[in-house]
Amino acid sequence: MAETLFNKLSRRDTLSEAERLALLEVLGPERHVPAGVDIVTEHDRPDHSILLMSGFCARYVTLEDGGRQISELNVSGDFVDLHSFVMKQMDHGVITLSDCVIAPAPHARLRDLTEQHPHLTRLLWLDTVIDAAIHRQWITCMGRRTASSHMAHLLCELYKRLEAVGLAGACVMELPLTQAVLGDVLGLSTVHVNRLISELRTLQILTWSQGRVEILAWDRLAELAEFDPTYLRLQCEPV
Repeated sequence: MAETLFNKLSRRDTLSEAERLALLEVLGPERHVPAGVDIVTEHDRPDHSILLMSGFCARYVTLEDGGRQISELNVSGDFVDLHSFVMKQMDHGVITLSDCVIAPAPHARLRDLTEQHPHLTRLLWLDTVIDAAIHRQWITCMGRRTASSHMAHLLCELYKRLEAVGLAGACVMELPLTQAVLGDVLGLSTVHVNRLISELRTLQILTWSQGRVEILAWDRLAELAEFDPTYLRLQCEPV
């Protein structure tokens, strides 16, 4: 089930069989986690990083009044907290948004991997750099885009990320996210989120039913979003 991680890394550079085996050796036993569970706690000091094998997670920060801002959505194949290996103490939490399968990567094993596999280390470093690029795009969306453009950008991004790991294609993706979750991503009320989805349906840009999104007009969605996938580094280019 680490195939989604392999798909993502191979999209960016050649991944040798030895590197695939090294990644598998880093991972501990898989664990099934239901939706709505914290797998990383704010201010915790984990001794392992977590690979999301299947499902959806969210990185979030909570305020004193209980408000929550989601700062990134994680999809299958993502190391949701690889940076904890060097950062040590977490400044955010990670919660499951659907039933998930996760696998731990103990920091001691990651340290050995970085010493023995320099090319693979650079690929994993690239993964954390792309996380930062995603955060920059989200900040731009939050601060400067209209609500409809922000929603369109999020959908374009998620489709491309799911496509990269083999979980989306032909402009169709499974997206089991509630409107409350989307509100915490976009900084909007659930009523406003519902209105945005209705507008995209009315414009015949997409259909969205029971967690299944079909993009009927990719070019129009991408134009509304001003979407440029450069930040996702989807091309194969040696590191």
